Amino acid sequence: MATSLPSLPRFNRLLYASASFGGNVLSRSRDLWLIYFYAPPSEADIPKRVPLLALGALLLASRIIEALDDPLIGWWSDRTRSRWGRRIPFVLFSTPFYALFAFLLWTPPEPKEGALNAAYLFITLEAFHLFSTLSGGPFESLLPEIAPRSEDRVSIVTWQVFFGTVGAFVALVISGIIVDTLGFQAMGLIMAVLAFVSRYLGLVGAWKHARRDVEPVRVDFWGAVRSCLANDQFRVFLPTFIMFNMAISMLTATLPYWATAVLMKGHRPDIARLEAGHELVIQVGPLELEAGVGTAVGLLTGAAILVVLLSLPLVYRLALWRGKAWVYSAAMLLGGIYLPWLAFMGFIPGINVFLQAVIMVAIVGLPMTAVYTFPNAIQADIIDYDALQTGERREAIYYATQATLEKIAAATFPAILAALLTLGSTAENPTGIRMVAVAAGVISLLGWVTFRGYWLPDQVTPETVTPPLLGRAK
Repeated sequence: MATSLPSLPRFNRLLYASASFGGNVLSRSRDLWLIYFYAPPSEADIPKRVPLLALGALLLASRIIEALDDPLIGWWSDRTRSRWGRRIPFVLFSTPFYALFAFLLWTPPEPKEGALNAAYLFITLEAFHLFSTLSGGPFESLLPEIAPRSEDRVSIVTWQVFFGTVGAFVALVISGIIVDTLGFQAMGLIMAVLAFVSRYLGLVGAWKHARRDVEPVRVDFWGAVRSCLANDQFRVFLPTFIMFNMAISMLTATLPYWATAVLMKGHRPDIARLEAGHELVIQVGPLELEAGVGTAVGLLTGAAILVVLLSLPLVYRLALWRGKAWVYSAAMLLGGIYLPWLAFMGFIPGINVFLQAVIMVAIVGLPMTAVYTFPNAIQADIIDYDALQTGERREAIYYATQATLEKIAAATFPAILAALLTLGSTAENPTGIRMVAVAAGVISLLGWVTFRGYWLPDQVTPETVTPPLLGRAK
């Protein structure tokens, strides 16, 4: 029974979950500043180091290669035997190189544009991605074995969202202050050190509870991948998270367009100032705030982040009461119903346009909280289900296959977004911007429909998943 499963102490849960702080600090700061650092606009006070088109090609190629190494490393981890278990050696020895190459991304050899910088960036980026996967993939794969109880998994993933949200704040807000005061290299060093310390603290939380008695899997690489894709619950779950993530990514990428073309629609002088390279004037009642587009977007995303943090306790309690799959499904349905209403953001008469945007974007934090909290815990349940069927524990190949398909799918949303924006992305014609919200809602709703095929109970054990239920997968 579920009650007979060992419980992970709260302190260890918090330590393990805290690693998401460093992961988000590093990934979000890199996403925010890397393109700007290597290919800044002509008005910037830093030199261009790589041509913009070449930089785009390098980043695309590195992303494709990065996606391919996940299942190989996952398969390798599942087949590893050591006195520390299957995961710990990967995390222990790869994390220093993960942090090192994260810092080296900000130290190109030439101070100006050149082929040497492009080659340096590509090699350093590939090394960073490799050690990121070697450290991060096995670390994520520790979750099912250190926390066999559903309640502990729900607790861990909830705290992961909390620490990850704090990390996103540091990356999106504090990193800019560091850049302005100390420079890009100092920012890169600080973010890398935070990620290094955070990952090792997470490893400390898992160290004594990582299983050493699990036999390495014997299946070959392609057999392991085929087994993942043959799992009916994995096939049901994975597209749902990919679709919701695509919807949120599209909306996030559209926020600068909302800020410039829609939110200031009623303030023609401000648009003129923007076109002239000046700041926007955001007016809320009697208050006026002069801010750039980046600040306006930061205020919008900050509102959503605040709602995520405030709603985490509610999501956690709901998951314990109704089950994590129910909360995940309900949140995706909420997203499908609510997101299309963002098409009217800034167009409601009688209400300040910026206030409309802050409130409407903040509400998006509700479905985001639940959908982004539970994927790792649901994936752990699916892995337990696979172990009942096969008699083997193959955590890493499942998380790796999920990561690969997510990265491949992530490459498609910019094309969809660009196609929608061709319908209109200006103050005179914002049709395309508004249609992004409609498309995001439809995509989220498709995810909810797909997840209707998920049937695993909240605690997957031989007692809760009976032979007739196991037979449904065949």
